[in-house]
Amino acid sequence: MAPTRVALAFCAAGLLGGCSFTSDALWPSLSGSEPSAQQGQQVQIPPSAQERSGQPLVNPNGAMPAPPPTLGTTNFVPPPVTPGQPTGTFVGQKVVQLRGELQRMQQQISEENGRLQGIRRETIDHSQRYHGALASINARLQVGTTPGNPNLVNQWNVAQAELARVDGDIASMNSLANDVAGTSTMSAYLLETTRAAYGLTGAVEEDHRQLAILEDEVNRTVVLIDRLLNELSEDINRQTTYLSNERSNLTALSLAIKNGEMFGGSLSNRAYSSAAPVAGAAPGFAAPTAQYSSGATPRRPLVVIRFDKPNVQYQQALYTAVSRALERRPQALFDLVAVASGRGSPGQVTVATNRAKRDAESVLRTLSGMGLPMDRVRLSAMTSPQAETNEVHIYVR
Repeated sequence: MAPTRVALAFCAAGLLGGCSFTSDALWPSLSGSEPSAQQGQQVQIPPSAQERSGQPLVNPNGAMPAPPPTLGTTNFVPPPVTPGQPTGTFVGQKVVQLRGELQRMQQQISEENGRLQGIRRETIDHSQRYHGALASINARLQVGTTPGNPNLVNQWNVAQAELARVDGDIASMNSLANDVAGTSTMSAYLLETTRAAYGLTGAVEEDHRQLAILEDEVNRTVVLIDRLLNELSEDINRQTTYLSNERSNLTALSLAIKNGEMFGGSLSNRAYSSAAPVAGAAPGFAAPTAQYSSGATPRRPLVVIRFDKPNVQYQQALYTAVSRALERRPQALFDLVAVASGRGSPGQVTVATNRAKRDAESVLRTLSGMGLPMDRVRLSAMTSPQAETNEVHIYVR
């Protein structure tokens, strides 16, 4: 037997039913030999702790979720309105009217500031309860638990409910921002009206002195409203981004609870957001392209999963490999290839092909549960006379 075939047999026996990770598969040229007959050194992923000891694998790199972004802390209290003495002139009466409008507007700002502080307190409370539930789940997964533990499922439901409350807090912030925007429009109108009052006839010096004081106070109020709007907008943007990331993390965490072992954060938080969608990345299986066909020089796979026994435990190795790939190349796309054994009669090959496709669909669902966007994955299927059992190959594009 050729040395490369001996290396293949050793690799197939040592992996968890068989996962292999090519550490240098991301950066060299996309040429190379078949995975089953490839030259060069491969880094093997050993059998998982769950398969060896019946306990979940502790992921040493499984980072805890990031804390929620800090909310603004400014307390927006409008400056007091300076009282003035009536002068008995028409302009003096206009000053009294404008001063009353400023007082009403400042009262409205005080109410909006109270709403803002209340929303912040509720958001902090909801975030703390969410992270408390999340910490309990991660701690239990870290030390090991049973697949589908109902206690963890209940805690996951609590975390999801608290995250939904954070979503409600963001909706309250948006509603408040609309109200503050209306107050800002009113303040701009009041400032223009105050300045226009200088042009009215029939005023005395005291009227213009009070108008100058009033104009300064309106200006300070306008600046206060602008700062309130800016800080509120920053809070909304940060919380919205955080909420989107945590929803993806919850999805990945549900898969970890199902399998009873900890993976890590959602892959969607590592994936890029600017690359164009993949053409033809439909859930169906495409015909094998030239790069997978016999006679062509195929690329080296990132992961090879061999389904040579029931219940192959490939999830942790798959997460680690794809996570590292996204760390190196955030814009990476993936090809998921179902490789069926071409040995045997035509009927046996057909059965093997259908089984390989089902295995590939299972791997695709696992990647989706880990948070990898499905428009980053392209499916295809092929048969290989060299394959002794059904395999799923994952390539980086």
